[in-house]
Amino acid sequence: MTSYPDTKLLIDGQWREGGGEALEVINPATAERIGSLAHASRADLDEALAAAEKGLRLWRDTSAYERSRLMRRAGELLRERADAVARIMTQEQGKPLAEAKAETLGAADTIDWFAEEARRAYGRVVPSRATNVTQLVIKEPVGVAAAFTPWNFPLNQAVRKVSAALAAGCSVILKGPEETPASCAELAKAFQDAGLPAGVLSLVFGVPAEISGYLIPHPTVKKISFTGSTAVGKKLAALAGEHMKRVTMELGGHAPSIVFEDADVEKAARLLTGAKFRNAGQVCISPTRFLVHEAVFDRFVDGMVEASEAIRVGNGLDEGVTMGALANSRRIDAIEALTADALAKGATLRAGGERIGNRGYFFQPTILTDVPLEARAMSEEPFGPLALVNRFSSYEGVVEEANRLPYGLAAYAYTRSARTISDLSRDIESGMLSVNHHGLGLPEVPFGGVQDSGYGSEGGLEAIEAYLNTKLVTQAV
Repeated sequence: MTSYPDTKLLIDGQWREGGGEALEVINPATAERIGSLAHASRADLDEALAAAEKGLRLWRDTSAYERSRLMRRAGELLRERADAVARIMTQEQGKPLAEAKAETLGAADTIDWFAEEARRAYGRVVPSRATNVTQLVIKEPVGVAAAFTPWNFPLNQAVRKVSAALAAGCSVILKGPEETPASCAELAKAFQDAGLPAGVLSLVFGVPAEISGYLIPHPTVKKISFTGSTAVGKKLAALAGEHMKRVTMELGGHAPSIVFEDADVEKAARLLTGAKFRNAGQVCISPTRFLVHEAVFDRFVDGMVEASEAIRVGNGLDEGVTMGALANSRRIDAIEALTADALAKGATLRAGGERIGNRGYFFQPTILTDVPLEARAMSEEPFGPLALVNRFSSYEGVVEEANRLPYGLAAYAYTRSARTISDLSRDIESGMLSVNHHGLGLPEVPFGGVQDSGYGSEGGLEAIEAYLNTKLVTQAV
């Protein structure tokens, strides 16, 4: 079994202890300490910033071909180490081993995608109004990027930001997740072992507010990318705005999941249940508000309950486990409070509803039906294994409910009607809509939200643009 490693800071190509007091890493399946984490001081951040400036000068002058080659090698290394990295991730994050390995392999795919985009960050020639004038549009790296990533997907969230920045020719300081640091460090090691020059990628940990409060306004940093809660994201976006920093924000969601009367109800129940309880519901694009046509409501709920009861909850390292622990005791408290509030306001409990045991942070897959809009969970992102299932009778009514909240990250729908799909594509206010399957989060497609769910994209052609400046060069001869 892979032992859990203590995690250090990566600054200027060297792994080192931090100047702050070391932090603990807890296994959510056992609630026990499994390792320690270096804590960056202000002096450490200053050294990381200086290293990033030095790394930028070298990396932006490295050819796109060479950047691509090195990145692909990092992806290969991550694949070779996938089994070991997955075990580390499961110990610190709690998700089942199969999910952790899929995330690791997916991270390698993301590196490959951006490695190819590095060679395709094209400029263009704009036809001029005079025969002696040439007008060139040139793409250049924006500069040093600061990336802030969460604990729910330690590799997936970090690799998008780091790979896009490196592909564009930027250096990057990654503030990794303190709850899940070691798997994030394995990503940095893959790039380092692939030959990434010192200073191009730094990895720091510490008190999140202190690190963001120092890096975001710092004149060295030109680009910010943050994934996390809407409340924190708004504060960081405001801080970045004060200093005219370019920002990508991937924030919270409360995804409506609409099942129409003509849908394949059994398929919808099976796929939506799997998506809901993946990573114990701790997913920003998790389906949360299930809006089911009244004619198929009972069939859908019965199918969802059956599928949820087949989920085996336990330590992600154990054979056959399909849902692991929540991240920490705070998530247990939050799900208990949201469930109790909904039941007190008149919701019906159809499955789960309770904590499992008192060792580790386990909670039953929970399904509530006929949940009043006044219930907190109908407006607050649950971010846990809590499904809210309500019925609807009209297209207009379900679209109104789907768009009721200020969130707009992901939405899902099941229907056999091409007309309904066309109407939803126009009417749903969301950055992403997936119909009759769950096809979000692939490296080659855009990933991002609107309204309180943020702005910018971390996938597809759009992702690298956030790390590039556009320069016009017009010359007459």
